[in-house]
Amino acid sequence: MGKKRIAVLVSGGGTNLQALIDAQRRGEIVGGEIVAVISSATGAYALERAAKVGIPGYVMSRKDFPSAQAMTEALVQKLQSLSIDLVVLAGFLHILTGEIVEAFPNAILNVHPALIPSFCGKGAYGLHVHEKALAYGVKVTGATVHFVNEEADGGPIILQKAVEIQEGDTPEVLQRRVMEEAEWKLLPQAVSLFCQDRLSVEGRQVRILP
Repeated sequence: MGKKRIAVLVSGGGTNLQALIDAQRRGEIVGGEIVAVISSATGAYALERAAKVGIPGYVMSRKDFPSAQAMTEALVQKLQSLSIDLVVLAGFLHILTGEIVEAFPNAILNVHPALIPSFCGKGAYGLHVHEKALAYGVKVTGATVHFVNEEADGGPIILQKAVEIQEGDTPEVLQRRVMEEAEWKLLPQAVSLFCQDRLSVEGRQVRILP
């Protein structure tokens, strides 16, 4: 069995991509390898992160396509042409239409900076998620890695990790803590489990196989 081929989709700085690159370098992504980084923005720093370690980068800008569906279809063709086994959304800020889920059923992972089903869905991305958590007054937040399905942030949950909210947290401070304590740990872990064929999806339940 060859290694599973992973594509990471990014839109900006690529901090979660860096966590994956670092994990790969440490040998923690068992049975898989990042072979492509696809950015929705030409100047995304994530592309530089990929170039530094020799991972091919591609740009698919939303403005080059007449609709989200057209962009999604082009993206699916690109992923298929690269023989991708696993798609990882790492801060990819565009809504993709159903074609990608059909092409990659239970083979698209997303990381969300909250404990789904809290603070998720439409409009809940980036700093907004942490603003919502602080405004609500929760004591614990965290991150979730889940499979992507047709519903925003609605796919089966693979891993979750809680992060405590501290006195005086700002959205920026909380965002950083959630990344360091949860996102950067969970995402490589989930990718590695997928690449080892250790994730079994039964309805909403994801079982982690020994």
